Amino acid sequence: MLAMAAARLGLRTAILTPKGDTPAVDVAGETVFCESYDDADALKRFAGLCDIITYEFENIPVAAIAALSAARPMRPGARSLEMTCDRLTEKRFIEGLGIPVAPFAPVETRAELDAALATIGTPAILKTRRLGYDGKGQARILKPADAESAFAALAGAPAVLEGFIDFDCEISVVLTRDPDGRAVTYDVAENAHRGGILATSTVPASIREGTAAEARKAALVIAEALGHIGTLAVEFFVTPAGGLIVNEIAPRVHNSGHWTLDACTVSQFENHIRAVAGWPLGDTARHSNAVMENLIGAEADGWEGMASARHAALHLYGKAESRPGRKMGHLTRLFPRLKSS
Repeated sequence: MLAMAAARLGLRTAILTPKGDTPAVDVAGETVFCESYDDADALKRFAGLCDIITYEFENIPVAAIAALSAARPMRPGARSLEMTCDRLTEKRFIEGLGIPVAPFAPVETRAELDAALATIGTPAILKTRRLGYDGKGQARILKPADAESAFAALAGAPAVLEGFIDFDCEISVVLTRDPDGRAVTYDVAENAHRGGILATSTVPASIREGTAAEARKAALVIAEALGHIGTLAVEFFVTPAGGLIVNEIAPRVHNSGHWTLDACTVSQFENHIRAVAGWPLGDTARHSNAVMENLIGAEADGWEGMASARHAALHLYGKAESRPGRKMGHLTRLFPRLKSS
């Protein structure tokens, strides 16, 4: 989707990916490097073909980002990745900005887990510090007796224990920040999950405008502290009292912002490309209310019916194999906002 956004603006993309079957390969306008992120020669050749380099997910070795940054402008920079690729580092970073997060503690041993549970209590959730997404690398601890199986499920990976939060809903703020520090935000989305995977994002969110404004403000503080260039998303829990607690940061375009492809003139993807290329940022105004529905696994098999649905936009990602829990596409249902005469 980033490569397609770049093509709309007359820009060409080269891609470095360890997997040759990634859907981006089909739409890249330049060379595709199917190489390991640890291949120093591939990184050098890739950088030599690019004017500017960006990344679209955070599970990339920081060393690779550092090597590429030494050769070409990297947007967003290495700091955005360093602060968000490790859950413990991310939580400490957010907490240091004075923005609330769930109670947390680092866990590397069984004894540390017991000590963390004694402080945080149950229910809680044990998460790997790195490489977790879409509910992967997580184990719930509903009562102390669950600690043993939860620790075993993570197979010794460095982890962080998080206390459960009593919340009314989860929301996300998607914003884009340019090299000069100017930023634009999209309307706040309300998210619902199934099995740890985002199921729907609805805009507008069913929260008070004051709460939405506070969420946008906090997301901007985070982006500025990172010196972030490009699109970034911040997920929040909204408490019954209307308070905000950061769940996590994504230093990239985000699934909860996919609705912007169809409900806004300029999507999160296009604004990311504009930012990293040094272009003026585009209008984030929403011309329609929207509900974005992820198509997970076999849900995408009903694509024909969705393709004929009124006021709906179907996006299939071209992934070769449908698997349970795998995002195969999304459908955005639009509800145009009518202006009074």
